[in-house]
Amino acid sequence: MSGGNIAGAKWFEQRVAEWRSAGARLRGLEHGKSAPAANVLEAVRAYPEIARDLALARREAPNAALTKYLEGVYRELHRSLFRPPAAFWRGVLRLFTHDAAAAARELRWQIGVVVSLFAVCIGAGAWLVSEYPELASLFASEKMIDGVQRGELWTDNLLNVFPSSLLSVQIFTNNIVVSLFALSLGVLYGLGTFYIIAMNGLSIGGIFAFTAQHGIAGRLFQFTAAHGFVELSVICIAGAVGMSLGEALARPGELTRAAAFQRSVARGFRLMVVCLTFLVGAGVLEGFVSPNGRFTLGARLAIGLGYFAFFLLVLSGALGRFTRARAARA
Repeated sequence: MSGGNIAGAKWFEQRVAEWRSAGARLRGLEHGKSAPAANVLEAVRAYPEIARDLALARREAPNAALTKYLEGVYRELHRSLFRPPAAFWRGVLRLFTHDAAAAARELRWQIGVVVSLFAVCIGAGAWLVSEYPELASLFASEKMIDGVQRGELWTDNLLNVFPSSLLSVQIFTNNIVVSLFALSLGVLYGLGTFYIIAMNGLSIGGIFAFTAQHGIAGRLFQFTAAHGFVELSVICIAGAVGMSLGEALARPGELTRAAAFQRSVARGFRLMVVCLTFLVGAGVLEGFVSPNGRFTLGARLAIGLGYFAFFLLVLSGALGRFTRARAARA
């Protein structure tokens, strides 16, 4: 090997040691270890320089052990730089343990108003149909009404029509669309959200009153017990987020309307990501548990109330406090 090649090999060897150290520091940061920001920036800047060194090594000595070694260092640093960052999963964890709960606390009075409106409308719908049974046609199709009058629920043969997997996809997709619709109509200064929440409440109350008149309300409750608590809660929260959007436009306070609306959207987004995740779970329960006659009412209530308790645990921030306390003891 000529003197120039020997000098080049020594230079490459020095470079490999330097970049290997930078790559190790970057990997340590990605695995949750602390590292100075300067070290991370150094590794990022090193990447194109390593690529250049590797190109030179392949040209001068493609089969040399030093070149193979440098290829391994380059692959390692490439994998470290382009690996999905661990911070993403920490962000997801923080969303479920802190951010969604913080957003729910900020929206607590809007949630209270929407839940109260929903409850009042359920009662109003039940009263209307109880007093005037012909009003059931406002909330149910003729086919549903005929079936109820024969003592049949429209939910009785769902599994004969769709497999559970397809039914779940259809249900949670529809529920997500309804929730987002209730949210997005909030831009009409909250009036659209109030309309959607009120109509859903009237419909639920009216349908339960109508089925009660024919002695099958208990069967309808049994069908909804596993999924209904979370499903209706998410719709109410979506309404509360929509209400906050309308409020930001109508009463921006010291902020501009655009700034107040952007702040409300960001807060609502954090909360709705978590809520829609739970809504997917409710759809799975509605597809696999609710139409399955092998589940008793007790089992359905245990599943539904347990899932609802976990939902409240997340939105109250209790899950985050438990996680932080456990980490502090570790």
